[in-house]
Parts: sequence; structure tokens; C-alpha cells
Amino acid sequence: MDAARCAKRLGAEEVYIVYRRSEKEMPARVEEVHHAKEEGIIFHLLVNPTEILGTEAGYVRGMRLIRMELGEPDRSGRRRPIPVPGSEYDIELDAVVVAIGQSPNPLLRSTTPGLETHKWGGIIVDEETCATSIEGVYAGGDAVSGAATVILAMGAGKKAAKAMYEYMMSK
Repeated sequence: MDAARCAKRLGAEEVYIVYRRSEKEMPARVEEVHHAKEEGIIFHLLVNPTEILGTEAGYVRGMRLIRMELGEPDRSGRRRPIPVPGSEYDIELDAVVVAIGQSPNPLLRSTTPGLETHKWGGIIVDEETCATSIEGVYAGGDAVSGAATVILAMGAGKKAAKAMYEYMMSK
């Protein structure tokens, strides 16, 4: 929720939250969802991403989603999402912020050729710049370190922002 709201505040024209369950099952606080809607965040509920779509030049162009329906409750007590066969559709976008939980999304490894990860799925980065094994792609926070503090994530973000700026200015 925080990542989406920050992206909107920083100038993103449209920001989507994609969630595999319904709003009722969302782990976010009710007021967080309410404020996100007030800020213009668009919710895609009961859908799950299956693929990040890219251009031949390596830029993000969209995301493939599949509709979900809720089945029986899982260990958390929330109803388990089940894919609806044949319900895939694509949405157009030019950036993706993976902001779920405190561990890297397992889709990163399978949908991002050339992205180096360690055995726990964390993204391997240069410690000084947060650059990944893919030119022009940077990472920080829990996707790199696993569950850690916000302060560490903010520090990584600051390093990455500086490195991204320098990278873009060199092109």
C-alpha cells in the first residue's frame, strides 16, 4: 500500500494494486485501503500476476494477470485464491514495483532472465550501487536482504537512486 501511494505522490499517472484475493481478505488496514482509493490508486482484485511483459529492448510494457476465485480457507483463515482457467488478460504499464510481504516474489526468478538471485530467492546486488545483474535495473529492501528494518531499506533506496541518476545521465 505504501509503495503504491508513494508512487502516486511522486508523479505516477496511474498506479495499480494487484491482489489475488478480495478487499475483505487484504492484510492492509481499512484506512490504508480507503486512503489509497482517495488518492486515485486503481485496485485489480481477485487477480494474480503470471508474467511481467517486456519489449525487445528490455523495457516493461505490461503485466499478464489471471482472474482468481476464492476457495476454502487456508492456514491464515483467509479463503485460498484459485486460478480461473482461461481468464488471463494483460494490462499496459511501464514500471513494476514488487511490494509484497518481506521476501522476494518467486515470480522474479522465473520471469526475469539474467537476474541473479541467491538460494533464498533474494536479488544479488552491488553493495555500493544496488545494481542488479541486469544493466539499468536496481533493487533494495526486503527483496535483497530479506526481512529487515525500514531504515536499511531507505538506505538502499538512497544508494540506488543516486546510482540510477548517474546511470541515466551517462546515457
